[in-house]
Amino acid sequence: MDNKKLSRIFIPKAGFYLLVILFLIVIITILNPLVAIPGFVLFIFLVIYNYKSNHIRNREITKYIETLTFNIDCATKDTLLNFPMPLVLAELDGTTVWYNSSFKGIFEDDNFLQRTVANLVTEIRPQLTEGDSINISKDVTISSRYYSVLGNLVKVDDNNDKESVIIMLYFVDNTDLINERQRFEDNKNTVGVIVVDNYDDLMQSLEDSKRPQMMAEIEKKITSWISHTGGILKKFERDKYLCIHAFKYLKELEEKKFEILETVKEINLGNKIPVTLSIGMGINAPTIVENLQNAYAGIDIALGRGGDHVVIKDGDNFRFFGGRNRELEKRTRVKARVIAYALRGLIDQAPSVLIMGHENADIDSLGAALGIYRIVKSRDKRVNIVLNHSNANIDSVLNKLAKEPEYSNVFVGRNEALDIITKKTLLIVVDTHRPSFTETPELLRMTDQIVIIDHHRRGADFIQDAVLSYQETYASSTCELVTELLQYLEEKIRLTSIETEALYAGIVVDTKNFIFKTGVRTFEAASYLRRQGVDTVSVKQLFQNDLKTYIAISNIVKDAEVVYDNIAISTCPTNIKNAQLIAAQAADQLLSLSGLVAAFVLSYHEGEVIISGRSLGEINVQMILEKLGGGGHLTVAGAQIENVSIQEAKESLKTAIFEYIDSLNKE
Repeated sequence: MDNKKLSRIFIPKAGFYLLVILFLIVIITILNPLVAIPGFVLFIFLVIYNYKSNHIRNREITKYIETLTFNIDCATKDTLLNFPMPLVLAELDGTTVWYNSSFKGIFEDDNFLQRTVANLVTEIRPQLTEGDSINISKDVTISSRYYSVLGNLVKVDDNNDKESVIIMLYFVDNTDLINERQRFEDNKNTVGVIVVDNYDDLMQSLEDSKRPQMMAEIEKKITSWISHTGGILKKFERDKYLCIHAFKYLKELEEKKFEILETVKEINLGNKIPVTLSIGMGINAPTIVENLQNAYAGIDIALGRGGDHVVIKDGDNFRFFGGRNRELEKRTRVKARVIAYALRGLIDQAPSVLIMGHENADIDSLGAALGIYRIVKSRDKRVNIVLNHSNANIDSVLNKLAKEPEYSNVFVGRNEALDIITKKTLLIVVDTHRPSFTETPELLRMTDQIVIIDHHRRGADFIQDAVLSYQETYASSTCELVTELLQYLEEKIRLTSIETEALYAGIVVDTKNFIFKTGVRTFEAASYLRRQGVDTVSVKQLFQNDLKTYIAISNIVKDAEVVYDNIAISTCPTNIKNAQLIAAQAADQLLSLSGLVAAFVLSYHEGEVIISGRSLGEINVQMILEKLGGGGHLTVAGAQIENVSIQEAKESLKTAIFEYIDSLNKE
């Protein structure tokens, strides 16, 4: 043991010691040459011995390394051949060089093997650099099994002693993991709330003896629809049901477009109005309670869109189904009376009131704001209307208001409104429910008292935490809703002539002269305004076009492109003044042409492309324009698209129309 330690000490430094000995012999030679002769003989012997020892040692080391390399090569080859993970070597062009038995075993035929490897190499080659060994995140499915592919580059020597590069691919079998994950996803709970729309009106349309039979038939249809899922269906109110089933059945229900919506409409027991359902579903929440909350949120939106809807809430995302039928007018006015009393109480408690419509206000927004203004003034409260700027839609009404001293300080801009508002200010939002569409969205965050009065179908983006919401999609306009509220306040409010004209004009414009979305209550609201003294001729004069505008509308109609044989698309020239208003009127005019059931006109305004959509009811323009970020009603809708040209917006519109028509054809 000691000798081995000494040898390890001296062997690495033998050359140094020989030099020391030679130096000492030289010194002895100088002092006494005779004495130095034996020293030289001994030195030569040491040199020869050192040389032979090094030679023998190097030969043994080389032999050991060669033996070790051979053993490693054998172990490596044996490991690769019998490695349980599928391995394959391929050239950069995808040609298979070598593969182990595990890799061969995952394929059913050689052609599929060659094709798959070539495709994989082509896809992953740009992701690899020399010397890399990375997870390329490439998942493949082979013979119903799932693999993640790992790869790295390997240098090899060819016959010409030149280095080349090949790719080594490792196939990691993730089948069990993916199957387990899928089982987990499939068995998650989906919570749904089902509501019978217009329950009161439906029951009133039936004889007393048939009412229990109607509810039994509805419950039978719902039970039959949900039974194959093996889920739970529980009635918890007279018109509400709770259903819980596994998530894996939801895809099937979606593919069938929630056929229950159409199935219940077939029920006919003498009812004068069809049976419709609204369904809200919550999915992918951590708990059943949160899924239930999401389901209720979905129901709120479904009812806000007029019923006959399925709304699925997945986190912050919503999916919509149904809603292809017109909204049914509600005959009972109980809700209008309750809302009127609640609104009066909120006004009385507030120190001041702000009224705000949507951006680029139209006559419905302005008319509703003036109606609410008169209600607030009757309660002796400070009130202002937020309006940042005028436009062609409301210029004629604002010009009349400017001549009346009472309205001189009523309208305020963004900065003034921000100075006025406090946490206790009552903010009444009319003719919109979307925060981004309001005249000044910042105001919504500066008060806890928000009231919404709107007639549009509710979208996924809506004002949260309103203390009072009066959103009725059956109504022709917001002016109709406000007119009804005016009738239920205790005091007999007297409107000014300009206020009655604005409210009446809002109804006339949104109904296209009492043609679209016009129900009994629409005419009753118009009748109330007529008793208030509205001058219908003066209202007609508010919207008269000059010859230049009429020619512009005619040219837009003339240049329209017809797609799917019955849908017209046209564009408004960018150099036309009041392009947005002209585009809307052109869309209305296109619908008067025989054979057309829907029309879209695009215009450019202040960096945005604005789309006006109109329909006779066969095509749901709201669902089409929602794909572009817009909204509205089945027959009247709009959208605003930023940072695109009119041509780009037109192509996007065509794509949205195609997707809508395609979904109809699949049903």
